[in-house]
Amino acid sequence: MHLTLRQLQCFSAVARNLSYTKAAEELHLTQPAVSMQIRQLEQQAGLALTEQFGKRVHLTEAGEEVHRYARSILQQVAEMDDVLDKLKGFAGGRLKIAAISSANYFAPRLLGTFHQRFPDVSVSMDVTNQKAVLKQVIDNEVDMAIMGQPPKDSQVEAIPFMDNPLVIVAPPDHRLAQRKRIALPELEKEVFLTREPGSGTRGAMERFFREQKLKLTTGMGMGSLSSIKQGVQAGLGLGLLPRDAVRVELQIGRLVELKVKGLPIMRQWHVVLHRNKRLSLAAEEFKALLIDEAVELLAA
Repeated sequence: MHLTLRQLQCFSAVARNLSYTKAAEELHLTQPAVSMQIRQLEQQAGLALTEQFGKRVHLTEAGEEVHRYARSILQQVAEMDDVLDKLKGFAGGRLKIAAISSANYFAPRLLGTFHQRFPDVSVSMDVTNQKAVLKQVIDNEVDMAIMGQPPKDSQVEAIPFMDNPLVIVAPPDHRLAQRKRIALPELEKEVFLTREPGSGTRGAMERFFREQKLKLTTGMGMGSLSSIKQGVQAGLGLGLLPRDAVRVELQIGRLVELKVKGLPIMRQWHVVLHRNKRLSLAAEEFKALLIDEAVELLAA
Protein backbone atom coordinates (compact mmCIF):
# COMPACT_ATOMS: atom_id res chain seq x y z
CA MET A 1 0.00 0.00 0.00
CA HIS A 2 1.23 3.48 -0.89
CA LEU A 3 -0.27 5.60 1.88
CA THR A 4 0.39 9.24 2.63
CA LEU A 5 0.43 11.02 5.97
CA ARG A 6 -2.20 13.42 4.65
CA GLN A 7 -4.56 10.49 3.98
CA LEU A 8 -4.02 9.15 7.49
CA GLN A 9 -4.47 12.62 9.03
CA CYS A 10 -7.74 13.12 7.18
CA PHE A 11 -9.03 9.67 8.05
CA SER A 12 -8.05 10.05 11.70
CA ALA A 13 -9.91 13.38 11.90
CA VAL A 14 -13.03 11.85 10.32
CA ALA A 15 -12.84 8.83 12.64
CA ARG A 16 -12.53 11.02 15.74
CA ASN A 17 -15.27 13.46 14.77
CA LEU A 18 -17.48 10.99 12.87
CA SER A 19 -18.11 13.89 10.52
CA TYR A 20 -16.49 15.00 7.27
CA THR A 21 -17.54 18.60 7.94
CA LYS A 22 -15.96 18.74 11.41
CA ALA A 23 -12.84 16.97 10.15
CA ALA A 24 -12.47 19.56 7.39
CA GLU A 25 -12.84 22.40 9.92
CA GLU A 26 -10.23 20.82 12.20
CA LEU A 27 -7.73 20.39 9.35
CA HIS A 28 -8.54 23.75 7.70
CA LEU A 29 -9.43 21.97 4.46
CA THR A 30 -12.54 21.89 2.31
CA GLN A 31 -14.93 18.97 2.75
CA PRO A 32 -14.37 17.75 -0.84
CA ALA A 33 -10.61 17.70 -0.20
CA VAL A 34 -11.11 15.50 2.88
CA SER A 35 -13.51 13.21 0.98
CA MET A 36 -10.97 12.82 -1.82
CA GLN A 37 -8.23 11.78 0.63
CA ILE A 38 -10.54 9.18 2.21
CA ARG A 39 -11.53 7.79 -1.22
CA GLN A 40 -7.86 7.43 -2.16
CA LEU A 41 -7.15 5.66 1.13
CA GLU A 42 -10.09 3.29 0.56
CA GLN A 43 -8.76 2.52 -2.92
CA GLN A 44 -5.40 1.63 -1.39
CA ALA A 45 -7.07 -0.52 1.28
CA GLY A 46 -9.45 -2.19 -1.16
CA LEU A 47 -12.23 -1.91 1.42
CA ALA A 48 -14.78 0.68 2.50
CA LEU A 49 -13.61 2.42 5.67
CA THR A 50 -16.69 4.53 6.41
CA GLU A 51 -20.41 4.28 5.83
CA GLN A 52 -23.05 6.94 6.22
CA PHE A 53 -26.61 6.67 7.52
CA GLY A 54 -28.36 10.01 7.13
CA LYS A 55 -25.91 12.66 8.32
CA ARG A 56 -24.06 10.30 10.66
CA VAL A 57 -20.72 8.77 9.66
CA HIS A 58 -19.79 5.32 11.01
CA LEU A 59 -16.56 3.34 10.74
CA THR A 60 -16.66 -0.08 9.16
CA GLU A 61 -14.74 -2.96 10.73
CA ALA A 62 -11.88 -2.18 8.34
CA GLY A 63 -12.16 1.47 9.28
CA GLU A 64 -11.76 0.67 12.97
CA GLU A 65 -8.56 -1.25 12.21
CA VAL A 66 -7.14 1.51 10.01
CA HIS A 67 -7.99 4.10 12.69
CA ARG A 68 -6.04 2.12 15.29
CA TYR A 69 -2.96 1.96 13.08
CA ALA A 70 -3.35 5.56 11.91
CA ARG A 71 -3.28 6.82 15.51
CA SER A 72 -0.12 4.84 16.21
CA ILE A 73 1.62 6.06 13.05
CA LEU A 74 0.67 9.71 13.61
CA GLN A 75 1.82 9.46 17.23
CA GLN A 76 5.22 8.20 16.05
CA VAL A 77 5.47 11.06 13.57
CA ALA A 78 4.58 13.58 16.29
CA GLU A 79 7.25 12.13 18.58
CA MET A 80 9.80 12.37 15.76
CA ASP A 81 8.88 16.04 15.35
CA ASP A 82 9.34 16.56 19.09
CA VAL A 83 12.81 14.95 19.03
CA LEU A 84 13.83 17.14 16.10
CA ASP A 85 12.46 20.20 17.91
CA LYS A 86 14.69 19.35 20.87
CA LEU A 87 17.69 19.10 18.57
CA LYS A 88 16.82 22.47 17.02
CA GLY A 89 15.99 24.16 20.33
CA PHE A 90 12.79 26.16 20.42
CA ALA A 91 12.89 27.37 16.82
CA GLY A 92 9.79 26.09 15.09
CA GLY A 93 8.55 24.31 18.23
CA ARG A 94 4.89 23.94 19.11
CA LEU A 95 2.78 23.49 22.23
CA LYS A 96 -0.75 22.04 22.20
CA ILE A 97 -2.80 22.27 25.38
CA ALA A 98 -6.31 21.15 26.27
CA ALA A 99 -8.15 22.61 29.26
CA ILE A 100 -11.53 22.31 30.94
CA SER A 101 -13.68 25.43 30.69
CA SER A 102 -13.10 26.68 34.24
CA ALA A 103 -9.32 26.71 33.62
CA ASN A 104 -9.95 29.27 30.89
CA TYR A 105 -10.13 31.93 33.61
CA PHE A 106 -6.40 31.66 34.35
CA ALA A 107 -4.68 29.46 31.74
CA PRO A 108 -4.40 32.22 29.08
CA ARG A 109 -2.34 34.32 31.53
CA LEU A 110 0.10 31.45 31.99
CA LEU A 111 0.28 30.83 28.24
CA GLY A 112 0.88 34.56 27.78
CA THR A 113 3.88 34.41 30.11
CA PHE A 114 5.18 31.35 28.27
CA HIS A 115 4.78 33.11 24.91
CA GLN A 116 6.72 36.14 26.17
CA ARG A 117 9.60 33.87 27.15
CA PHE A 118 9.49 31.70 24.04
CA PRO A 119 7.94 33.76 21.21
CA ASP A 120 9.06 31.33 18.49
CA VAL A 121 6.92 28.50 19.86
CA SER A 122 3.50 28.06 18.24
CA VAL A 123 0.94 27.78 21.06
CA SER A 124 -2.66 26.53 20.89
CA MET A 125 -5.24 25.69 23.55
CA ASP A 126 -8.52 23.80 23.13
CA VAL A 127 -11.13 24.50 25.84
CA THR A 128 -13.77 21.81 26.23
CA ASN A 129 -15.38 19.50 28.80
CA GLN A 130 -13.53 17.09 31.07
CA LYS A 131 -14.40 13.95 29.10
CA ALA A 132 -13.16 15.43 25.82
CA VAL A 133 -9.99 16.80 27.46
CA LEU A 134 -9.08 13.40 28.91
CA LYS A 135 -9.71 11.73 25.54
CA GLN A 136 -7.34 14.17 23.83
CA VAL A 137 -4.59 13.26 26.30
CA ILE A 138 -5.17 9.51 25.90
CA ASP A 139 -5.29 9.80 22.09
CA ASN A 140 -2.07 11.86 22.09
CA GLU A 141 -3.76 14.81 20.41
CA VAL A 142 -2.27 17.32 22.86
CA ASP A 143 0.97 17.64 24.80
CA MET A 144 -0.84 17.95 28.12
CA ALA A 145 -4.07 19.12 29.72
CA ILE A 146 -5.13 21.37 32.57
CA MET A 147 -8.05 20.06 34.60
CA GLY A 148 -9.36 19.52 38.11
CA GLN A 149 -9.38 16.06 39.62
CA PRO A 150 -9.15 13.73 36.60
CA PRO A 151 -10.84 10.30 36.61
CA LYS A 152 -8.47 7.50 37.50
CA ASP A 153 -6.94 6.06 34.35
CA SER A 154 -3.79 3.98 34.12
CA GLN A 155 -2.82 5.73 30.87
CA VAL A 156 -2.43 9.20 32.38
CA GLU A 157 -0.38 10.92 35.05
CA ALA A 158 -1.89 13.84 36.99
CA ILE A 159 0.39 16.29 38.80
CA PRO A 160 -1.18 18.90 41.14
CA PHE A 161 0.14 22.45 40.75
CA MET A 162 -2.37 24.86 42.35
CA ASP A 163 -5.31 24.94 44.76
CA ASN A 164 -8.79 25.11 43.21
CA PRO A 165 -11.30 26.08 45.94
CA LEU A 166 -14.99 25.70 45.08
CA VAL A 167 -17.34 28.23 46.69
CA ILE A 168 -21.09 28.85 46.78
CA VAL A 169 -22.09 32.17 45.27
CA ALA A 170 -25.34 34.12 45.45
CA PRO A 171 -26.67 37.50 44.28
CA PRO A 172 -25.96 40.38 46.74
CA ASP A 173 -29.63 40.62 47.79
CA HIS A 174 -29.98 36.92 48.66
CA ARG A 175 -31.36 36.10 52.13
CA LEU A 176 -28.07 34.44 53.14
CA ALA A 177 -25.73 37.04 51.64
CA GLN A 178 -25.05 38.92 54.89
CA ARG A 179 -24.93 35.94 57.22
CA LYS A 180 -21.60 35.49 59.01
CA ARG A 181 -21.91 31.72 59.36
CA ILE A 182 -24.37 29.51 57.51
CA ALA A 183 -25.21 26.01 58.72
CA LEU A 184 -25.19 23.25 56.10
CA PRO A 185 -28.91 22.34 56.47
CA GLU A 186 -29.76 25.83 55.19
CA LEU A 187 -28.54 24.70 51.77
CA GLU A 188 -31.41 22.21 51.49
CA LYS A 189 -33.81 25.16 51.17
CA GLU A 190 -31.98 26.47 48.09
CA VAL A 191 -32.00 25.64 44.39
CA PHE A 192 -28.63 25.13 42.68
CA LEU A 193 -27.82 25.76 39.04
CA THR A 194 -25.71 22.96 37.59
CA ARG A 195 -23.42 22.11 34.70
CA GLU A 196 -24.05 19.19 32.35
CA PRO A 197 -23.64 15.58 33.61
CA GLY A 198 -19.96 14.61 33.56
CA SER A 199 -18.74 18.08 34.55
CA GLY A 200 -16.06 17.97 37.24
CA THR A 201 -17.66 20.89 39.11
CA ARG A 202 -21.07 19.22 39.10
CA GLY A 203 -19.54 15.96 40.31
CA ALA A 204 -17.82 17.77 43.19
CA MET A 205 -21.10 19.41 44.22
CA GLU A 206 -23.01 16.12 44.14
CA ARG A 207 -20.31 14.37 46.19
CA PHE A 208 -20.30 17.19 48.78
CA PHE A 209 -24.07 17.00 49.31
CA ARG A 210 -23.97 13.20 49.42
CA GLU A 211 -21.12 13.13 51.97
CA GLN A 212 -22.91 15.70 54.15
CA LYS A 213 -26.17 13.71 53.87
CA LEU A 214 -27.95 16.75 52.44
CA LYS A 215 -30.71 16.85 49.84
CA LEU A 216 -29.58 18.67 46.68
CA THR A 217 -32.27 20.53 44.76
CA THR A 218 -31.20 21.42 41.23
CA GLY A 219 -32.75 23.97 38.93
CA MET A 220 -31.82 24.83 35.38
CA GLY A 221 -28.97 22.96 33.74
CA MET A 222 -26.44 25.38 32.27
CA GLY A 223 -23.96 24.75 29.46
CA SER A 224 -21.12 26.87 30.82
CA LEU A 225 -19.75 28.55 33.93
CA SER A 226 -20.58 31.94 32.43
CA SER A 227 -24.25 31.00 32.06
CA ILE A 228 -24.34 29.79 35.69
CA LYS A 229 -22.86 33.10 36.86
CA GLN A 230 -25.46 35.02 34.89
CA GLY A 231 -28.23 32.76 36.19
CA VAL A 232 -27.14 33.33 39.80
CA GLN A 233 -27.05 37.10 39.25
CA ALA A 234 -30.57 36.88 37.82
CA GLY A 235 -31.83 35.12 40.97
CA LEU A 236 -32.46 31.72 39.35
CA GLY A 237 -30.53 29.84 42.03
CA LEU A 238 -27.17 29.46 43.76
CA GLY A 239 -23.99 28.22 42.14
CA LEU A 240 -21.04 26.15 43.32
CA LEU A 241 -18.13 27.42 41.25
CA PRO A 242 -14.33 27.67 41.27
CA ARG A 243 -13.31 30.85 43.08
CA ASP A 244 -11.03 31.69 40.14
CA ALA A 245 -14.08 31.74 37.85
CA VAL A 246 -15.97 34.32 39.94
CA ARG A 247 -13.09 36.45 41.19
CA VAL A 248 -14.07 39.50 39.10
CA GLU A 249 -17.78 39.28 39.99
CA LEU A 250 -16.91 39.04 43.70
CA GLN A 251 -14.60 42.04 43.48
CA ILE A 252 -17.17 44.30 41.79
CA GLY A 253 -20.07 43.10 43.95
CA ARG A 254 -22.22 41.32 41.38
CA LEU A 255 -21.93 38.11 43.37
CA VAL A 256 -21.17 37.28 47.00
CA GLU A 257 -19.46 34.20 48.42
CA LEU A 258 -21.64 32.57 51.06
CA LYS A 259 -19.89 31.78 54.34
CA VAL A 260 -21.04 28.18 54.67
CA LYS A 261 -19.64 25.81 57.30
CA GLY A 262 -17.35 23.25 55.66
CA LEU A 263 -16.67 25.36 52.58
CA PRO A 264 -14.84 26.05 50.37
CA ILE A 265 -14.41 22.56 48.94
CA MET A 266 -10.67 22.33 48.51
CA ARG A 267 -9.60 20.73 45.25
CA GLN A 268 -6.51 21.12 43.12
CA TRP A 269 -5.66 21.95 39.54
CA HIS A 270 -3.65 19.24 37.76
CA VAL A 271 -1.45 19.08 34.72
CA VAL A 272 -2.37 15.78 33.05
CA LEU A 273 -0.09 13.87 30.67
CA HIS A 274 -0.09 10.54 28.89
CA ARG A 275 2.26 8.22 30.79
CA ASN A 276 4.09 7.28 27.59
CA LYS A 277 4.26 10.82 26.20
CA ARG A 278 7.73 12.06 25.28
CA LEU A 279 7.50 15.80 25.87
CA SER A 280 9.08 18.29 23.52
CA LEU A 281 11.42 20.91 24.94
CA ALA A 282 8.61 23.48 24.73
CA ALA A 283 6.18 21.18 26.56
CA GLU A 284 8.77 20.46 29.26
CA GLU A 285 9.20 24.20 29.84
CA PHE A 286 5.46 24.82 30.08
CA LYS A 287 5.02 21.90 32.46
CA ALA A 288 7.77 23.36 34.67
CA LEU A 289 6.09 26.79 34.53
CA LEU A 290 2.81 25.29 35.77
CA ILE A 291 4.34 23.27 38.60
CA ASP A 292 6.96 25.76 39.78
CA GLU A 293 5.51 29.20 39.01
CA ALA A 294 1.74 29.18 38.44
CA VAL A 295 0.77 30.20 41.98
CA GLU A 296 3.24 33.08 42.05
CA LEU A 297 2.45 34.29 38.52
CA LEU A 298 -1.31 34.35 39.08
CA ALA A 299 -0.97 36.10 42.43
CA ALA A 300 0.94 38.98 40.86
